Amino acid sequence: MGKPRKLRVEFRKNRSGRQRRRDFTDLVTPEGDHPDELTAGERLSGKGALTRHRTVVADDVTGENADGLGVRPSLEAAWRGRVLEVHGLTSFVEAADGRVVRCVTRRLLKTMATDQRHVVAAGDWVHVSGEGHEGVILDVEPRARSLSRTSRGKRHVIVANIDQVVIVATAAEPRIKPALIDRFLVAAEANGIRPVICINKADLVDPASLVPLAGVYARMGYPVILCSTVSGMGLPRLVAELHGRVTAVVGQSGVGKSSLLNCIDPDLQLRTASVSTENQKGKHTTTTARLIALGGHASAGHVVDTPGIRQFQLWEFVPAEVAAAYRDLRPFANFCRFPDCTHTHEDDCGVKNAVADGLLDTRRWESCTALAAGSAEAASD
Repeated sequence: MGKPRKLRVEFRKNRSGRQRRRDFTDLVTPEGDHPDELTAGERLSGKGALTRHRTVVADDVTGENADGLGVRPSLEAAWRGRVLEVHGLTSFVEAADGRVVRCVTRRLLKTMATDQRHVVAAGDWVHVSGEGHEGVILDVEPRARSLSRTSRGKRHVIVANIDQVVIVATAAEPRIKPALIDRFLVAAEANGIRPVICINKADLVDPASLVPLAGVYARMGYPVILCSTVSGMGLPRLVAELHGRVTAVVGQSGVGKSSLLNCIDPDLQLRTASVSTENQKGKHTTTTARLIALGGHASAGHVVDTPGIRQFQLWEFVPAEVAAAYRDLRPFANFCRFPDCTHTHEDDCGVKNAVADGLLDTRRWESCTALAAGSAEAASD
């Protein structure tokens, strides 16, 4: 944690009304200068551009931990807690003594101009002011690792401060989407999160039919678990992977994320629903991300049950850096003739040569090039 410093932060533009200009003729001068375009002061009515700024004291954090709103509270009587879930403008924070406090967010945090869709996310460490079962979130600590996606041009932080992510897919009902798994893997690699791939409902198909897909990920070093809530296949290994870690369980709707957690810890009693027989798509039973302690004890590990995601668009990814997040493509990219090779049309491309020689899975190469090109088809239904 660095030395506190003063920052001039900007508020959202909707804090001030739009002012109709009535002095257009004054902007035209014989010399051609436009001095009125420069904001030299503020209007007393509070409609000027400078009213959307304010000086705050923030923690000087750079690098990986610079993610967050580390604005120091003005009140000293604050306690530290962890956000369990967020419902609209209300957050539920767990204190050190185990009590859950219903909190609202400080107005300063809500009105600051940021690229985030929501200021507070499940898993955040926050400072709260208040006693009893109600409080106010004064600030959000910088996040160590977070899983985010793009939503309406904003950054949607799904979950923060996690150790690993379990990517749940299904062998059938609904159909498996390898491209969606690849996108989760890229997001995890970019944020230093350990990924675990879980293929649920393995009892509905011949397990041998899953070997080609599972083998591709297993050869790259990713843990791959074939699970079934009916037969209990793979559940002991999944429990071992979750023990002592903070894990986010992600995947599309209907893959059985909540059902798996109910089998691991029956006391959770999470809501579940069957897959639609008309379109083979899951129903949104989980509406918000929720941080849960397994077995009621933090030592057993925490899981975050997240809502089903049908589209996962990466946040601020550079197309040239996509191949670096593919473990199986990285070694062959070193043999490309051009350092900025896109692995699509260039000659002497090490990645394309590896695909032609059978050393690299064709589907993974197509997934990488589609993601680098910004293809929305790879992320949605």
